[in-house]
Amino acid sequence: MPKGKGFAMSTDQGPCPCGGGAYRTCCGPLHRGDLRAETAEQLMRSRYSAFVKGELEYLLVTHPEADVPEAERRQQLRRSSRATRWMGLRILSCTDGGVGDMTGTVVFEARHREGVLRETSFFQRRGGSTDGDWQYIKALDMA
Repeated sequence: MPKGKGFAMSTDQGPCPCGGGAYRTCCGPLHRGDLRAETAEQLMRSRYSAFVKGELEYLLVTHPEADVPEAERRQQLRRSSRATRWMGLRILSCTDGGVGDMTGTVVFEARHREGVLRETSFFQRRGGSTDGDWQYIKALDMA
């Protein structure tokens, strides 16, 4: 995982945007590359926090999109992160996605200034191994 700050100049002070405690001990270590997500839910929470904090490198690394050039993905993420004011995350359910699983789904609601994004996200381990990093693959359902 790349180290460094996002354009929003993340700090380790204060609560984590995902609601999981202090940022410095919750999603911060994942964003800095000091730790890796152990479950699909933890990756989901860290990606939400990355959107809030502008951690574009983390978002790129945790969502493979081979058919879209990286520069284009980075530009899209930058625009999206700056345009949306996220207000809170609620995990509704998880299916699989645990430490020994290869795949998992997470259903969540993310509140933003204009409303609520509800999504069922699909996650998979990189490299087809239970010790591979969790990656966000795609939205299975959005409301």
